[in-house]
Amino acid sequence: MIAIVFLLGLLGVLVFAAAGTAAVPVAEILMLIGVFVVFFGSGVYIAAVLGILSFLIGFMFSDRPWWNFAGQTLWGPSSNFVLVAVPLFLLMGEILLRAGLSDRLYKALNVWLNRLPGGLLHTNIVSCAVFSAISGSSVATAATMGSVALPYFNNTPYNQRWVLGSLAAGGALGNLIPPGITFIIYGLITETSVGALYIAALLPSALVVALFAALIAWHGWRNPLPKPPAVPLRDKLIALKDLTPTVLLIVLVLGSIYGGYATPTEAAALGVVGSLFFAAIEGKLSLRLLNASAEATARNTALLGLIIFGAYLLNYVLTIINVPQALAGLISGLPLPPWAIMCCIIGLYFALGTFMEGFSMIITTVPVVFPVVVALGYDPIWFGVIVTMLVEIAQISPPDGTVMYVLQGMRPKGGPITDVFAGVMPFVLVYLLAIVLLMLVPGIALWLPRAMA
Repeated sequence: MIAIVFLLGLLGVLVFAAAGTAAVPVAEILMLIGVFVVFFGSGVYIAAVLGILSFLIGFMFSDRPWWNFAGQTLWGPSSNFVLVAVPLFLLMGEILLRAGLSDRLYKALNVWLNRLPGGLLHTNIVSCAVFSAISGSSVATAATMGSVALPYFNNTPYNQRWVLGSLAAGGALGNLIPPGITFIIYGLITETSVGALYIAALLPSALVVALFAALIAWHGWRNPLPKPPAVPLRDKLIALKDLTPTVLLIVLVLGSIYGGYATPTEAAALGVVGSLFFAAIEGKLSLRLLNASAEATARNTALLGLIIFGAYLLNYVLTIINVPQALAGLISGLPLPPWAIMCCIIGLYFALGTFMEGFSMIITTVPVVFPVVVALGYDPIWFGVIVTMLVEIAQISPPDGTVMYVLQGMRPKGGPITDVFAGVMPFVLVYLLAIVLLMLVPGIALWLPRAMA
């Protein structure tokens, strides 16, 4: 319902956009509001909503026939070299999942972390964080590490809510930790350097992981569990060899980007080649693996592509009738300091996250909100990190968090979805604390890009 209110407000801005040039028929505005309510209320796919709405707005408020600009507008994102990185990162994650490297990663980290306060919950967070560095997708990270981790908690005294909450929070890191796909989309929409966004996300990622670890340690201290037997240092060092494929892929992908040797798209291609190499070493490389990985990648890429095309069409129509400019002038003219307006924007994203899927949220809102943020004097790179973190929160915010439903469907013994809702809430609050820290100390995100520049 909150998302519908926001979208209705967006339509209302059409009146402000056209106020200085031409009268806007009230009947047409009301009709568009009706389209929003009916489509979102009936669960129509977001891509279809965006596309149909862009045609309606273009037909009603623009003198230029929509069939003239539709092809040109869609050709831009469909032929953009940066966007090729999305299916490549998805393909790399699918190959690693089917090659069994994620299971080896979890076992190796468990040897080192299971005696800390909180035990295996730390392994959930750290393994998700490491896998995120080669996945780029929150859903893929949650699905992969959830399938590996959940069997470890059968017949254990661990609180199932905290198990599910830690896996959901760790899975959500897939978008924030480079090479997150959200940064690619944000960079494409706002014409911001994806490499700079990746660099800016490093310290915030470490901050979020540290806060999650502190939360789990606090929980483990208050609810102590029997510690497993100590593992000799020699066995711990031997276990590190299971981390080798993952570490090498991280170095290959992120090292090539940060070192200036490859663009994110080229680095994604290197990651696919590296994942095929390690799958071959494991003896898992086969036509069946390639076919299953390609099918899953094509399915997810088609879904994301349709959303992007619909959003680009809608964004173009809104721009030519001056909606973003009108909204930016309206908000920047409010008698509020910039930080208060930014808090309102963050609150809006948090509210939308309870209803809208995170990727759809960033596609539909960033083109409208971004001019406002720039007009307020905020750095586009800093805002990209903030938006990505808010998308992460949307992935684990009841009642519509995608990652939560992925984990709920993977539970071996089933159970109510409220277990996931209750378990993830402490992590949501900690994530919000991280956003507050970034607002108070923007250098957490901006220091490293400026230093490397």
